[in-house]
Amino acid sequence: MKELATWAGKSKFKYRGSIENGTTIIYGKGYSIIVTKEQYISLLNHFRGKTVDAGTSKTDAPQGSVGKWLQINVTKTAIASYVCPILIVEGYAEGIGKSQLKFRRE
Repeated sequence: MKELATWAGKSKFKYRGSIENGTTIIYGKGYSIIVTKEQYISLLNHFRGKTVDAGTSKTDAPQGSVGKWLQINVTKTAIASYVCPILIVEGYAEGIGKSQLKFRRE
């Protein structure tokens, strides 16, 4: 089980697994959500080579952001605050400033 700071760095969450195999993200007071490897593959293909907003707003993720994509394709729950740090720590994207992610081209 790995522990990371959320996107804003104000709290921590845990996850097990990897982007290659899918993850179980544990956050808050014992809540959890699964993101499958197929969902990660789809996300990475969609954003390949792009720089986009992380979209971590719990209520209003901007169109074209990682957060909006996750809400449409994975869960209505706002999980970009967890998925974006996982993408960075596993080497699939880098954080740009306080609000953007730059995805690898390959």
